[in-house]
Amino acid sequence: MPIDNLTNHLRAELAGLQDKGLYKAERRIDSPQSAVITVKGQEVINFCANNYLGLANHPDIVAAARQGLDEWGYGLSSVRFICGTQDIHKQAEKRIAGFFGKEDCILYIACFDANGGLFEPLLSDQDAIISDELNHASIIDGVRLCKAKRFRYKHNDMADLRAKLTEARDCRFKLIFTDSVFSMDGDLARLPDICTLADEFGAAVGIDDCHGTGHLGATGRGAAEELGVLDRIDIITGTLGKTLGGAAGGFTVSRAEVVDWLKNRSRPYLFSNSVPPALVQAGMQAFDIASSADDLRARLRENTARLRSGLEAAGFTVKPGPTPILPVMLGDAALASGMANRLLGQGIYVIGFSYPVVPQGQARIRIQVSAAHTAEQIDQAISAFTEAGKELGVIG
Repeated sequence: MPIDNLTNHLRAELAGLQDKGLYKAERRIDSPQSAVITVKGQEVINFCANNYLGLANHPDIVAAARQGLDEWGYGLSSVRFICGTQDIHKQAEKRIAGFFGKEDCILYIACFDANGGLFEPLLSDQDAIISDELNHASIIDGVRLCKAKRFRYKHNDMADLRAKLTEARDCRFKLIFTDSVFSMDGDLARLPDICTLADEFGAAVGIDDCHGTGHLGATGRGAAEELGVLDRIDIITGTLGKTLGGAAGGFTVSRAEVVDWLKNRSRPYLFSNSVPPALVQAGMQAFDIASSADDLRARLRENTARLRSGLEAAGFTVKPGPTPILPVMLGDAALASGMANRLLGQGIYVIGFSYPVVPQGQARIRIQVSAAHTAEQIDQAISAFTEAGKELGVIG
């Protein structure tokens, strides 16, 4: 059968991934998401979740999800524009738009869909998208679906961004789009400089704030608030699936006309079922909690500083950055995978990242800190990393 040829080919390719240490095996978790999880009957400290404020399974968020389920049902079995919009969806969109100080919001099943459905409806072959080279895969895929001219600038390189904007000068509309927080490196986009260049060249600015919303900024409004440019960002995409409780759901906030056009033309919105009411209700509760979570943000900063300081003092190379994403650079894919497995045996849950998730030769263990971690758990991680690093020859 023809499928036999394909499966034989894939079998050989998968074996090749395993030989190179690039195979991504999924570990089964036997407990709810938390700072401590259970894997194969062993309790381990979780440094792998995007649970920055520790809101995954927060009792108030869980209660809100139950309320949404009881009051609005399990799901709508339909897309929004046919018979899939409830009042709760409109409430959430108003709440999220107001959170960011924007005029309107559109909900998606995931931010991958928000990014995938953003560019094609707004821009044509007369226009230009200028994108950071390290942008998330969802942004890259969304740009590929669009007919606009594509320009990719070197990561956070403002001279190269200026050069690309100069190349795109004659295009009708220009949109600079970047991750606000780069999830594999933990650094921030240079948003003030980007906004200044956008003003000079008449470009709009959009960001994916998935790894910033909730924990960055004085009130959790994300990286743009952290950097003082929230009012200068034209389009923001984000998720309910990371800091805000860790479930699912995405959104885009912008001017009312932009959102209205997306609701009429964005294919992932038009052809995907509505976000389930339980997730919508829980998401609104998560935004309310994040708005006043000053204590959690302070604890997250303290935990991050403690872990970074301890790892660097032990001799590890940790990429610089102001976020709770700490990439411990190892270089070799097999080494990263092997060290992650060794750390699991020591009660520390981390994952080795390698190509194609990160560039060739830049394999790493990405640590993600949570406000839910205790100081003792941070110190346990430092001790385990130090022991494993010495055993594997990563540090002296």
